[in-house]
Amino acid sequence: MAFSPEEVERYARHIVLREVGGPGQQKLKAARVLVVGAGGLGAPVLLYLAAAGVGHIALVDDDEVSLSNLQRQVIHGTPDIGRPKVESARDAIAALNPHVTLELHRTRLHAGNALDLVASVDVVVDGSDNFSTRYLVSDACALARRTLVTAALGTFDATLTTLKPHETGADGTPHPTYRCLFPEPPPAGTVPACAEAGVLGALAGIAGSLAALEVIRAIVGFGEGLVGRLLMIDALSMRFETLTYGWDPDNPLTGTAPRITDLSEHARRATETVD
Repeated sequence: MAFSPEEVERYARHIVLREVGGPGQQKLKAARVLVVGAGGLGAPVLLYLAAAGVGHIALVDDDEVSLSNLQRQVIHGTPDIGRPKVESARDAIAALNPHVTLELHRTRLHAGNALDLVASVDVVVDGSDNFSTRYLVSDACALARRTLVTAALGTFDATLTTLKPHETGADGTPHPTYRCLFPEPPPAGTVPACAEAGVLGALAGIAGSLAALEVIRAIVGFGEGLVGRLLMIDALSMRFETLTYGWDPDNPLTGTAPRITDLSEHARRATETVD
């Protein structure tokens, strides 16, 4: 997969990096990444993955751009208000890097489409803003044996981790799943939504950029990464801390007696919510 002279110039600052180089940039060009959500987290993820030269980006989002989004969702602009976010993101990415292929899914990720979408890519980035989607994505990635970079925003805090439960550590122990870290989602209504609690706009940019870095790291294969580590960002005190976590043999996905072998539980819960 040869680079054109324009691509060589475009990616020159990557190519001169010893840890990336030409081979690493080729991996980025050949990679397929699914981004869940074109919101506060997904916006910088999309921009930086496109700028980095990830060859194929699939985007799933069913929302439209609203004025209140623009405080943090930097891939959209004022003229995009009322447009589907996938279309606004498509135009921004095409303007930034025409060498990137964007695959649009104007739909909500659900139990019926999650496995197919996840299985069609190499790496998944979850920038969703609710726990039901977060657990659905993490379960689907574990079942499909795909790497997941997942981030979450609070008001002045954010978290980020990378999940590779289909692989093992140096000692042969499986890498942890999302459910090893957070076994169950919190009860409905206990965590206020962004519209109720607010969120610092620039914090979304920090967390989203770090998520993009984790994706690039996973594709190219340099550095330590955040497998088995939860990065916690406190924007009030400007502190970055890391919590180490490991495989839980009782986790329902990859534990010694797994109970989750498909996404039927997510489908059942979705039906109950609708009813």
